[in-house]
Amino acid sequence: MGRQTLKKLAITATLATVSMIGTGLAFAGDTIKVGVLHSLSGTMAISETTLKDTVLMMIDQQNKKGGVLGKKLEA
Repeated sequence: MGRQTLKKLAITATLATVSMIGTGLAFAGDTIKVGVLHSLSGTMAISETTLKDTVLMMIDQQNKKGGVLGKKLEA
């Protein structure tokens, strides 16, 4: 193996290790955070405020059923 190949392999291994550390921390919490991306101002707010309220209502309904995989959803 050449020096460049070993360098690329070391960088790849380091990035893989760092990415695995982040996923372990993501599963450690008791809640799952859900983003709600809708316009609450401007011309789109007329229709998207209803969509936001619907998403929040569905999150509440799912939490009453026990959440997802035993974890509560949080918006």
